[in-house]
Amino acid sequence: MPTNEHTVEQALARITAGYVFPDKVATIDEAIRARIASGAYEGLDDRALCETVTAHLQEVCPDKHLRLLWSEEPQSLEPVHDDGGEAAFLALLRKENQGIRRVEHLEGNVGLIALGRIATAAEGANAIGAAMRLVAHSSALILDLRACLGGSPEGAALWNSHFFPDDQVHLNDIYDRCSDSTRQFWTSAHLPGPRYADGRPVYVLTSENTFSGGEDVAYTLQAHGRAVVVGATTRGGAHPTARHPVAEHVLVTVPTARSINPVTGTNWEGVGVVPDIAVPADRALEEALKVALER
Repeated sequence: MPTNEHTVEQALARITAGYVFPDKVATIDEAIRARIASGAYEGLDDRALCETVTAHLQEVCPDKHLRLLWSEEPQSLEPVHDDGGEAAFLALLRKENQGIRRVEHLEGNVGLIALGRIATAAEGANAIGAAMRLVAHSSALILDLRACLGGSPEGAALWNSHFFPDDQVHLNDIYDRCSDSTRQFWTSAHLPGPRYADGRPVYVLTSENTFSGGEDVAYTLQAHGRAVVVGATTRGGAHPTARHPVAEHVLVTVPTARSINPVTGTNWEGVGVVPDIAVPADRALEEALKVALER
């Protein structure tokens, strides 16, 4: 069994190799190695180790995606099995209905779609299309992202594509450190469901828990003036990540890329998505429905 020191050193190696801001790597490495030398991680179980190292990482580099995670399921430490967490994420999406928690028809012919995750475009397309077909004839739509914990950039682009008329809208860019390249995301020409793009209002609900891919959807629709964001400021994590096992029950999440919105020139990292209508998250649905019905 690897020692805690070994586990943390393996995590540092992954951060050094892949973190999207290489100029910050030396500072991170120095700070965490000082903690190792002081004995800060001795005697901790895996859960406590993850919590403690994450807190120390956040002190020196407040990137909410940079962290150690405890995994209940044991992880293979064989390099050939390390896919950056993709297989585990796909399995989670299948278990969670491709991230779609519910679809409802509310009073006043207002549609509601609630998401817990943003599925990949490839595997989630059928479910996303089915949800959009169920709200196709509504007069307004509420997209509830208050419990959305993140997901796929491609999936976020697919969800967003449904709210624009064609394939001519530049949604987002993602710079990847490893390839030193920038990928552009545009609206899709062909969609699995009907477009919701004829001027009908869209309201996006957010909370302090909305994160990563959920923030991508909210931020992009808001930046393009396509949706009104209602609720609380989100957590503020804009960096796509890879997950690597560094011990049987410990993963390090390394942000390897960063989003660049073509409208704002920046992203929501550290600041979150700020709502257009600020209300406590538990009142966001009530407020959005009220505004929709008044409109």
